[in-house]
Amino acid sequence: MTRWERGDRPPGTDTGGSPGEQPMPPATRADEPTRRHEALVSVRLGPSAPGSHLVEYLRHEPCAVDAWWIAADVDAVVRLSADSMTVLHRAVADLRRRAGVEVAVANYILRALDLTTMADPRTAKGAPALVVPAA
Repeated sequence: MTRWERGDRPPGTDTGGSPGEQPMPPATRADEPTRRHEALVSVRLGPSAPGSHLVEYLRHEPCAVDAWWIAADVDAVVRLSADSMTVLHRAVADLRRRAGVEVAVANYILRALDLTTMADPRTAKGAPALVVPAA
């Protein structure tokens, strides 16, 4: 999939503005939040694939947001982000096919956990009660 299939305009396409101007993002309703779809992909490279090949591929992949080398059963974790699930699925498939990846396991992110406020277990509704035996 090329960059313009992901939403960027092909080179030489008239954007309706002045030359060199960036194209406007797709219009959304005022009450509609912009939704980003994201995935964390665990990657294990093939036996003959150098890590530099993965790094170079990710540098040119528009959906790649972050990546980390890790010490585990896999070699790296890649965070992908896209405007639609279709584009995100395509980015995962491209990663599997083109980056020298032997195994890629995608974990699609549903929503963030709110870690900012600590709930008081005495006042939280529906919170499980902690039972401590009396001494």
